[in-house]
Amino acid sequence: MDSNSNIVVVTGFGPFRQYLVNSSWEAVKLPVVYQKAKEQVFKIWKTLQPLLTVHVGLASSAKAIIILEQCGKNKGYQEMDACGFHPEGDCCMLDGPEKIESTINMKTLWKNISVEGIDIIFSRDAGRYICDYTYYASLYYGNGRAAFIHVPPLSKLVTVDLLGKALQTIILEMLKQCGEEREYDGSCKKKMGIS
Repeated sequence: MDSNSNIVVVTGFGPFRQYLVNSSWEAVKLPVVYQKAKEQVFKIWKTLQPLLTVHVGLASSAKAIIILEQCGKNKGYQEMDACGFHPEGDCCMLDGPEKIESTINMKTLWKNISVEGIDIIFSRDAGRYICDYTYYASLYYGNGRAAFIHVPPLSKLVTVDLLGKALQTIILEMLKQCGEEREYDGSCKKKMGIS
């Protein structure tokens, strides 16, 4: 699949457990439902053919930490989604490999980036729930050209503004890894929902 080098897609998720406002949905939203999220991801890759798709999800246990996820796992999805379902065989893709690594080197990104007011860490386990499932599907459909960022819940310390700036910094660094160093003017930032 050829990528459209002018498009980067960023997704977030809707309400999750006790979080009526999911901090990741302030940008864009996917349903917290395995099948629907997978269908949306497929549609993104098929219709937009982006250079990169960046998914943003809520890490409810994180306080003021952003987590850069390196890979998605195919199996182990036993927890029920928002509609009370889990995937057939507890698996994302019946014919898929056990795990898929992102073409973005998250460890390098983590070492080279800092955002004032929030810590950033590197992970190889996105949690075997909708986030990991969505990430795996995107890596599968996008031949590894996807990334996943877990963000903490919104709080007095972690504001929408802080998260927006942190995500902007992280995504711009990802694009540098993709070889897409470009000048991002205000109109592009506005389209990305970044001020």
